[in-house]
Amino acid sequence: MKRKIILNLAISLDGYIASEDGGFDWIVGDGDDTLNTKNKFDFGKFLEDIDIVVMGKNCYDQKMHDDFKNKKVYIATSQQIQDKDNLHFISGDICKVIEEEKEKDGKNIYLFGGGVVVDSFIKADIIDEYIIGVIPIILGKGRPLFLENNPTIKLHLKEYAVDNGITILKYIKR
Repeated sequence: MKRKIILNLAISLDGYIASEDGGFDWIVGDGDDTLNTKNKFDFGKFLEDIDIVVMGKNCYDQKMHDDFKNKKVYIATSQQIQDKDNLHFISGDICKVIEEEKEKDGKNIYLFGGGVVVDSFIKADIIDEYIIGVIPIILGKGRPLFLENNPTIKLHLKEYAVDNGITILKYIKR
Protein backbone atom coordinates (compact mmCIF):
# COMPACT_ATOMS: atom_id res chain seq x y z
CA MET A 1 0.00 0.00 0.00
CA LYS A 2 1.32 3.43 -0.93
CA ARG A 3 2.38 5.70 1.89
CA LYS A 4 0.28 8.79 2.58
CA ILE A 5 1.15 12.19 4.01
CA ILE A 6 -1.55 12.87 6.60
CA LEU A 7 -2.12 16.23 8.28
CA ASN A 8 -3.76 15.63 11.66
CA LEU A 9 -4.37 18.56 13.97
CA ALA A 10 -6.92 20.53 15.94
CA ILE A 11 -8.20 23.99 15.07
CA SER A 12 -10.41 26.51 16.80
CA LEU A 13 -13.67 27.36 15.06
CA ASP A 14 -11.98 30.54 13.80
CA GLY A 15 -9.05 28.62 12.27
CA TYR A 16 -6.21 28.76 14.81
CA ILE A 17 -3.96 25.80 15.65
CA ALA A 18 -2.32 27.42 18.68
CA SER A 19 -2.72 30.48 20.84
CA GLU A 20 -0.36 33.40 20.19
CA ASP A 21 2.20 31.96 22.63
CA GLY A 22 1.97 28.51 21.01
CA GLY A 23 -0.29 27.13 23.73
CA PHE A 24 -2.82 24.39 23.13
CA ASP A 25 -4.51 23.95 26.53
CA TRP A 26 -7.76 25.06 24.85
CA ILE A 27 -7.89 21.79 22.86
CA VAL A 28 -10.65 20.16 24.91
CA GLY A 29 -14.26 19.21 24.31
CA ASP A 30 -17.27 20.92 25.83
CA GLY A 31 -18.21 18.02 28.13
CA ASP A 32 -21.47 17.29 26.29
CA ASP A 33 -21.66 13.79 24.80
CA THR A 34 -25.29 13.93 23.57
CA LEU A 35 -24.19 14.33 19.93
CA ASN A 36 -21.36 11.78 20.08
CA THR A 37 -21.20 9.49 17.07
CA LYS A 38 -20.72 5.72 17.32
CA ASN A 39 -17.73 6.17 15.05
CA LYS A 40 -14.78 7.48 17.10
CA PHE A 41 -11.40 8.73 15.99
CA ASP A 42 -8.78 6.44 17.53
CA PHE A 43 -5.51 8.41 17.81
CA GLY A 44 -3.63 5.35 19.10
CA LYS A 45 -4.65 3.35 16.03
CA PHE A 46 -3.73 6.32 13.83
CA LEU A 47 -0.21 6.32 15.33
CA GLU A 48 0.18 2.56 14.74
CA ASP A 49 -0.01 3.27 10.99
CA ILE A 50 2.66 6.02 11.17
CA ASP A 51 6.44 5.65 11.12
CA ILE A 52 7.49 9.23 10.25
CA VAL A 53 6.45 12.45 12.00
CA VAL A 54 7.12 15.92 10.54
CA MET A 55 7.15 19.06 12.68
CA GLY A 56 8.59 22.53 12.84
CA LYS A 57 11.29 23.82 15.18
CA ASN A 58 8.73 25.53 17.49
CA CYS A 59 7.02 22.17 18.08
CA TYR A 60 10.44 20.63 18.73
CA ASP A 61 11.33 23.42 21.18
CA GLN A 62 8.10 22.62 23.05
CA LYS A 63 9.36 19.00 23.34
CA MET A 64 6.46 17.65 21.24
CA HIS A 65 8.87 15.16 19.65
CA ASP A 66 9.09 13.32 23.01
CA ASP A 67 5.79 11.57 22.19
CA PHE A 68 7.38 9.95 19.11
CA LYS A 69 10.56 8.25 20.34
CA ASN A 70 9.76 5.10 18.33
CA LYS A 71 9.22 7.04 15.08
CA LYS A 72 11.53 8.82 12.68
CA VAL A 73 11.00 12.54 13.33
CA TYR A 74 11.87 15.22 10.79
CA ILE A 75 12.17 18.76 12.13
CA ALA A 76 12.09 21.71 9.73
CA THR A 77 14.50 24.42 10.86
CA SER A 78 16.47 27.31 9.41
CA GLN A 79 19.41 26.34 11.64
CA GLN A 80 22.11 23.75 11.05
CA ILE A 81 21.50 21.19 13.81
CA GLN A 82 23.16 17.78 14.09
CA ASP A 83 20.80 14.79 13.81
CA LYS A 84 20.51 12.68 16.96
CA ASP A 85 18.77 9.43 17.76
CA ASN A 86 15.45 9.40 15.85
CA LEU A 87 15.57 13.17 15.16
CA HIS A 88 16.49 14.50 11.70
CA PHE A 89 16.88 18.27 11.31
CA ILE A 90 16.16 19.60 7.81
CA SER A 91 17.23 23.15 6.95
CA GLY A 92 16.50 22.70 3.25
CA ASP A 93 13.31 21.83 1.37
CA ILE A 94 11.36 19.71 3.88
CA CYS A 95 8.67 18.90 1.30
CA LYS A 96 11.24 17.40 -1.09
CA VAL A 97 12.76 15.28 1.70
CA ILE A 98 9.33 13.97 2.74
CA GLU A 99 8.26 13.33 -0.86
CA GLU A 100 11.39 11.17 -1.23
CA GLU A 101 10.48 9.30 1.98
CA LYS A 102 6.95 8.80 0.66
CA GLU A 103 8.33 6.85 -2.30
CA LYS A 104 10.08 4.36 0.01
CA ASP A 105 8.36 1.41 1.66
CA GLY A 106 6.91 2.10 5.06
CA LYS A 107 3.92 3.30 7.01
CA ASN A 108 2.18 6.66 6.65
CA ILE A 109 3.74 10.05 7.35
CA TYR A 110 2.19 12.26 10.06
CA LEU A 111 2.32 15.98 9.30
CA PHE A 112 2.13 17.18 12.91
CA GLY A 113 2.56 20.98 12.65
CA GLY A 114 3.22 23.92 13.12
CA GLY A 115 1.65 26.37 10.78
CA VAL A 116 4.67 27.37 8.68
CA VAL A 117 5.64 23.74 8.00
CA VAL A 118 2.04 22.78 7.22
CA ASP A 119 1.79 25.81 4.92
CA SER A 120 4.71 24.60 2.80
CA PHE A 121 3.00 21.20 2.37
CA ILE A 122 -0.32 22.85 1.47
CA LYS A 123 1.37 25.11 -1.09
CA ALA A 124 3.16 22.08 -2.58
CA ASP A 125 -0.23 20.26 -2.61
CA ILE A 126 1.29 16.99 -1.36
CA ILE A 127 -1.01 16.24 1.59
CA ASP A 128 -3.07 13.09 0.92
CA GLU A 129 -5.43 13.27 3.91
CA TYR A 130 -6.55 16.08 6.17
CA ILE A 131 -7.80 15.03 9.61
CA ILE A 132 -9.05 18.18 11.32
CA GLY A 133 -10.51 18.26 14.82
CA VAL A 134 -12.68 21.36 15.19
CA ILE A 135 -12.60 22.44 18.82
CA PRO A 136 -15.71 24.23 20.17
CA ILE A 137 -13.97 27.54 20.87
CA ILE A 138 -13.38 30.86 19.16
CA LEU A 139 -9.87 31.93 20.15
CA GLY A 140 -10.03 35.37 18.54
CA LYS A 141 -6.30 35.38 17.84
CA GLY A 142 -3.45 32.93 17.58
CA ARG A 143 -1.46 30.97 15.01
CA PRO A 144 -3.60 30.27 11.93
CA LEU A 145 -3.74 26.95 10.12
CA PHE A 146 -4.05 28.50 6.68
CA LEU A 147 -1.70 31.25 5.58
CA GLU A 148 -2.36 33.26 2.41
CA ASN A 149 -1.97 32.39 -1.28
CA ASN A 150 -2.76 28.67 -1.14
CA PRO A 151 -3.70 26.67 -4.22
CA THR A 152 -7.28 25.45 -4.60
CA ILE A 153 -7.40 21.86 -3.33
CA LYS A 154 -10.65 19.97 -3.84
CA LEU A 155 -11.45 17.53 -1.05
CA HIS A 156 -13.90 14.73 -0.32
CA LEU A 157 -15.27 14.13 3.20
CA LYS A 158 -14.41 10.48 3.82
CA GLU A 159 -15.31 10.16 7.50
CA TYR A 160 -16.47 12.17 10.50
CA ALA A 161 -16.83 11.69 14.22
CA VAL A 162 -18.19 13.81 17.06
CA ASP A 163 -16.81 13.39 20.58
CA ASN A 164 -17.67 15.79 23.42
CA GLY A 165 -18.36 18.69 21.09
CA ILE A 166 -15.20 18.11 19.02
CA THR A 167 -16.00 17.39 15.38
CA ILE A 168 -13.31 15.37 13.61
CA LEU A 169 -13.39 15.60 9.82
CA LYS A 170 -11.31 13.32 7.61
CA TYR A 171 -10.86 14.57 4.05
CA ILE A 172 -9.05 13.01 1.10
CA LYS A 173 -8.13 14.72 -2.15
CA ARG A 174 -10.58 14.23 -5.01
